[in-house]
Amino acid sequence: MEVQKSVHTFHIPVMGIGFTIDTPVRVAKYGISSVISLADDLLMEKMRAFYSQKHGLAFHPIPNMEKDHRAKRITAYLNLINKLVQDSFQSLKESVGNEKGELSYYLELLPDTSEIKTQFHSKLKSSNLQNAHKSILDKLKPGAIDVNIMTLLDKPNYLNKELLPDIYNDAHAALRGYSKSDLESSLILSAGINTKLYSYLAEFDCFYPDENWNFTKRIILKVADYKSAFIQGKYLARKGLWVSEFRIESGLNCGGHAFISDGSLLGPVLEEFKAEKENLMKELYSDYVAALKQRNKPQPSSPGTIHITVQGGVGSAQEHKFLLNHYKLDSIGWGSPFLLVPEVANIDPYTLDLLQKAGESELETSRISPINKPFNSLKSNTKDIEKLKRIKQGNPGSNCPKGILAFNKEFTEKAICTASREYQSAKIKEIKSLDLTPEEKAKKINEITVKSCICVGLGTSALLVNGLDTQIEGEGVSVCPGPNLAYFTDTSTLAITVDHIYGRKNILKRKDRPHVFIKELELNIDFLTQEVKENKSSDLRDFSLYHKRLSEGIRYYKELFSENLTLDSKANLDALHKLEDKLKELKKYN
Repeated sequence: MEVQKSVHTFHIPVMGIGFTIDTPVRVAKYGISSVISLADDLLMEKMRAFYSQKHGLAFHPIPNMEKDHRAKRITAYLNLINKLVQDSFQSLKESVGNEKGELSYYLELLPDTSEIKTQFHSKLKSSNLQNAHKSILDKLKPGAIDVNIMTLLDKPNYLNKELLPDIYNDAHAALRGYSKSDLESSLILSAGINTKLYSYLAEFDCFYPDENWNFTKRIILKVADYKSAFIQGKYLARKGLWVSEFRIESGLNCGGHAFISDGSLLGPVLEEFKAEKENLMKELYSDYVAALKQRNKPQPSSPGTIHITVQGGVGSAQEHKFLLNHYKLDSIGWGSPFLLVPEVANIDPYTLDLLQKAGESELETSRISPINKPFNSLKSNTKDIEKLKRIKQGNPGSNCPKGILAFNKEFTEKAICTASREYQSAKIKEIKSLDLTPEEKAKKINEITVKSCICVGLGTSALLVNGLDTQIEGEGVSVCPGPNLAYFTDTSTLAITVDHIYGRKNILKRKDRPHVFIKELELNIDFLTQEVKENKSSDLRDFSLYHKRLSEGIRYYKELFSENLTLDSKANLDALHKLEDKLKELKKYN
């Protein structure tokens, strides 16, 4: 069927590798959509064994030496998660008439504007609880079990030391695993175009609709701006693939990797999507129908729906409501605040304590990621403590048990990870041989040893929380909250957090949290300032363009905040003037 709106106006994005690996089991029965990362098939295999034992289901392991084991593990895990969600959702529906049952809880969580909720309360006035529940059963649905593939994580693989064809690369295998699963949900592609992967995507019938726009599986693109959406959308449309949703993410005001844009800010980006959405649909549909015809596929007679969603730094009910209404969005992603909700995310007690206490200074945009992209991280995470201990012992680098981020061939024929002991040992030896001052050598060595084994660390918490074996991974945990987490200081429950999102409660104790737009602007100006100070250009394409985009963004926000009295205009305008002065100071470096 065509894309249907969720019963909720928020979704829980993918967080790390393990933090949301089983979140659908926890929240989907209540109509809440969430996202599973497909990066780590070994973690999924361990979690499949755990849930199979917990629910008394047969478990047949899929060993490393089995050909296509990665895809098979992913299919098996997703099928299990789907079964558990469907079973729990059916049980929820059967709690008809139970005042404290899960069906009542489902309804309590819904936004107060929900038609289902309104219909239920209307029926309840003239009937008993059981009949009122029955009147809305056919309108209830579970949340989506969506999956995420980072397109650049497409490492080649080997079997018996023989290089396997491209279809066995990590992202390709993940795509195949999802495609063969029982799920009827969406594949979220992030981190830009992977032409080989996109071509492979076109080989799976589940991504094509019938003439009535019925899909088995849909495609979501995570993008930073309209240009990226247009280019990638056209590329896929010309292969007969329809993008059902563009998920806009703030580059710096999000968790995990910070994919820095050219200074484009969230407000102006959303404004452009709002203005161009209809044109985008027409443009994509024209190419799409032509491609379907060429492939002898059914051709829908009119453009399909495209949803526009956003995530990154949203933290108040006021922001949530404004974004939905002003930009005509379909859903808002709430990520980092759910890291403080143990019933939703896999957070070990030590990391949870760190997150509760973390202020702005403990949350950093670091250089620890082996893929050389800025990475939002938490200082004093146990994975980095492990790393620093090895450095002090004169043995820097990880043993790299999984190699998910193994892309470097500087010293080896087979790619290795820059966070690995093998790479760092070779690179440090090279640096020491260079004709540099001791200070220059120390700086270069630090740029190497700062890299952390995040592909393992981002999954370990799920093992610790569920009491699973960590012999391969170790117990060090990496965690990747967005800057917004600094303003959330206490653990919470699913119900209380949802009430906060919908304005029924307020869990923000700090009064100094800036508006999401202001915070993103501040982060961008701070990033630009740091790049100028360090004279770096790896993530900064063009200073002049970046500066221009930020200046344009400030002008846009001044007008927006002046026209919308609900946006705490004076405080936001004062903040804008201060940031504008700070940005002007940087102009001298142009």
